[in-house]
Amino acid sequence: MNRADVSRTSMHGHRHPDDNCSYGTGIYVTAGCGIDTMDVLGVIAIMLNGLWLFLPAMLPNSAAVVFGGGTKIDFGRSWRGRRIFGDGKSWRGFFGGALSGIVLGLILIGISALFGSEDYWGYGEFPRCVGILACLSFGAVLGDLCGAFIKRRLGMERGQKAPVLDQYDFVIGAFCITALFFPDWVYTNYIEGWHIAALILIIAMMFAIHRAVNIIGYRMGLKKEPW
Repeated sequence: MNRADVSRTSMHGHRHPDDNCSYGTGIYVTAGCGIDTMDVLGVIAIMLNGLWLFLPAMLPNSAAVVFGGGTKIDFGRSWRGRRIFGDGKSWRGFFGGALSGIVLGLILIGISALFGSEDYWGYGEFPRCVGILACLSFGAVLGDLCGAFIKRRLGMERGQKAPVLDQYDFVIGAFCITALFFPDWVYTNYIEGWHIAALILIIAMMFAIHRAVNIIGYRMGLKKEPW
């Protein structure tokens, strides 16, 4: 990264009209800063913005535990001698979790609107931003559902540990579904240039976040296992 790259490129891959500073989520890095400060602040801003944008995908599976119960998604049916998804996946949890993520996203958009952000800090203009929120949220629960399907095929019972799969099924689902409908949004915020740092941060944080959320759910009596 050269001296001007971060200062001229915003957190969303755009350039400021006067080409002298970056912009996005209210964080500015001027071209007059030293190279070390400029680089570090610019990359940190990109990473935090990427994490902020991904929050609607991080809530659904936890919320699904709260809303869960009722009719199972697989209606109790089996395939090749094993349950399709298992008792842990219900329609109420599926839609309750996904809608929770969308609601969180709308709250984040409302907060950004209070600060006068025209693109809602990266979600994009309305109503496109609602579609992105829906893809992130439903993609997360679909990814978790695929993870449950894979675990049943491997003969793993509900609640049994599956390292990597447990932490990243919803991440993969959220990005895949969103990339299917809004590939430019995913590319701009998580792949283009230094925005890949935001994706790396999300991947690096998932183990700790997944563990912390499950421990909280276990202590609240919402989960049978603390993992």
